[in-house]
Amino acid sequence: MRGAEATPPAVDKVAAFAPASIGNFIAGFDLLGMAIAPVEGPPLGDTVEAALAGANAFTASGPYAHRLPEDPAGNLVPMARDAFARAWGRALPPVALHLRKDLPVGSGLGSSSTSVVAALVALDTLLEAGLGEDALLRAAGEVEAQASGGWHLDNVAPCLLGGLRLVDPAGRARILPWPQDLRMVVASPDLELTTAAARKALPAKVPLALATAHAQNLAALVLALETGDADLRRTCLRDLLAEPHRAGLVPGFREVQAAALGQGAEGCSLSGAGPAIVAVAARDHGETVGRAMAEAWTRAGVACRVRVCRLEGQGARILERS
Repeated sequence: MRGAEATPPAVDKVAAFAPASIGNFIAGFDLLGMAIAPVEGPPLGDTVEAALAGANAFTASGPYAHRLPEDPAGNLVPMARDAFARAWGRALPPVALHLRKDLPVGSGLGSSSTSVVAALVALDTLLEAGLGEDALLRAAGEVEAQASGGWHLDNVAPCLLGGLRLVDPAGRARILPWPQDLRMVVASPDLELTTAAARKALPAKVPLALATAHAQNLAALVLALETGDADLRRTCLRDLLAEPHRAGLVPGFREVQAAALGQGAEGCSLSGAGPAIVAVAARDHGETVGRAMAEAWTRAGVACRVRVCRLEGQGARILERS
């Protein structure tokens, strides 16, 4: 019954992990996103612990915790708790939330989505709410909109569900096939660019010819993935809509892009809103493409870290419960 107090859960503490993601996946502005994981090394993402407590509390640790708002009320994890309560329609018992912030803020790797999704999944499991994918996705989108200034699910959908996801007109996240022999080479510069700032660079309107070309390109990419047409896929791994307006926000972007394409990458563009850059390359060429991208950024005077990643088929998951 809506408005009723929640039934005491059977567990006292859970920890949930949510993976990094690439929003706007090259050709799909606000519509297409991919969950990723490094081919080597530890997982890439954030972890949230949720535990029953005497009062609501929020704490954070990890290498990027110092980049979070000082006021807990302005942090996305407490916002996710409030969105969860609205989605469930019940008053939550007091919960202590702890965020392990391992993903850089403003990185272009879905940093806000990982925190939000990990919090929602932790709460859903702790409280045995059973909200389901659709309700969790809507709640995540609600919080993400507060962070970025616009409603879009291209990061939260793959973060929650895994894989390459296309958001349909009804807000459902449809999974698309992705060749297992392809790698996403992610070059993350020592720069920060918030999604809200990157969205401000976009025009409010686009010419009809550009809208048509963008729709044609995205539709052809979906067709290429569904049919396994590699030649068509290579033609469509490009961003006609957002990249021209955002490229200037990332120093060295064009040089890094040219370096990746020059080493045989199928496509290369901003990862999400940037500043990270992602290139799609054959499995055997990932390291070569990554070195070329790093060298190009070094020449531009920007330090960066390169990760060769694979598609992450598993989205957010519970690491432990007690």
